[in-house]
This record gives sequence, C-alpha cells and structure tokens, in this order.
Amino acid sequence: MKPLFLALDFPTWKDAKRFLDENGLNGVPVKVGMELFYREGVSVIEQLKLQGHPIFLDLKLHDIPNTVMRAMRNLASLEVDYVNVHALGGKEMIKRAKEGLVSGSKAGHETKLLAVTILTSMDENTLHEELTLSGPLVDNVIHFAKLAYESGADGVVCSVYEAHKIKQATAHSFETVTPGIRLTSDARDDQKRVATPALAREEGVDAIVIGRSITQAENPKSTYERALKEWKHGFKN
Repeated sequence: MKPLFLALDFPTWKDAKRFLDENGLNGVPVKVGMELFYREGVSVIEQLKLQGHPIFLDLKLHDIPNTVMRAMRNLASLEVDYVNVHALGGKEMIKRAKEGLVSGSKAGHETKLLAVTILTSMDENTLHEELTLSGPLVDNVIHFAKLAYESGADGVVCSVYEAHKIKQATAHSFETVTPGIRLTSDARDDQKRVATPALAREEGVDAIVIGRSITQAENPKSTYERALKEWKHGFKN
C-alpha cells in the first residue's frame, strides 16, 4: 500500500506521543524530522518502532561524501523505511550514502534512500534570485531526479507537480515522495508547491507527507481518515 506519512513536527517525544495516543493514531506511518530527532535522538525511533510505526527519517543529509557515507552506515542500524539526502550534494555523495546504507543494514531489512530535489517551499523566484539556478523550476527538479537515479538512490522527494515527469525521465519503480500536501480548505503556510491527496494519487505519487493539516486540525483523527480516504480512493474534499 502507498503510505501516507504523518509528519510528527513536535518539539518533544512527549508531545508527539500524546498526540498519537489521544487521537488513536498509533501504528500509522510517520515522518520524523530534524526538530524531533535532534531533541530526542535514536530513542524516538526506537519508541515509534515499538508501537509499529513505519518511519521516514527526514534529516536531509548534505556534506562531503565520506561523512555522509559514515552517517548513513549508522542510520542503517535504526532499520527505518526511508532516509534522505539533498541531491545538491552531487553524484558521489549520493552514491556513498547508498553505500553506507547497504553496508550498515542488517540481513532482511532495506532502508530506502531518497534524494531531495528542490524544496517545496521554493518557487521560481527563489530558484533564480537566491540560488542563481537557471532554467524553469521543473527542469531543475528533473535534472536532480535523474542525477539521483543514476547515483543509486531509490527515489526522490519532490512536489506532486513533478512526479509524473520524474518517472518518465527515470523509471516507474523510482519512487516519488511528496510533502506539501494540504486538504482543500487548508492554508498553504510556508509551502509554495502544494497539492491535495487526490491530485497526488492522480499524478502517480508513491507516498505523501501531511503535517499541519492533521496535527493542527480540530479533529485530527477524522481529518487523518479523510485524507487517507482521498489518498487511497481519489475522493476529493
């Protein structure tokens, strides 16, 4: 089944656990980002695994190839489902990241490597004026996706709007994981390239990430179920 990862954007494990318990969301796929992991460390992953949560560990590593390889070797021992790096780190860094994951993995478990293309908080203006990258945003995303594919990554983090073209440029099996997912009535917040679960499904996305639309909802449980229904069946809000 294509997962819907709930972004646990909470400052502490105590806060995250309370939210999951109070809303009956134990065992759902979750994304753990920098905020929570840097506060709680490995223990938060261990606690989530004990409760049966599939885990996307979203740390976006970006450093010299050897450092990333060694870090990934350590992260492999956590046996999460996905980890990621920034594609901007280049081919050698991505290759070494995959090498570290493979060498550090235990028999019978594979942690998949994703490469972040262009953050969904960025738009054309940010790309051109601040990063000084030329060409349309979508062309840059496709370029980084192809680079990641050729370097041994299992997929990319991108927006819904690039997912179909990425699969055309790489392979159908190359996974696309998309943040910036909002339900129809939600605010965009700091995201620029947002989309609904139904559109993500229509575009052939492999996994989606939803955070504030659920964690800040008046009724998180029913909102999660509504998003999951739309993601699984394409029903629009």
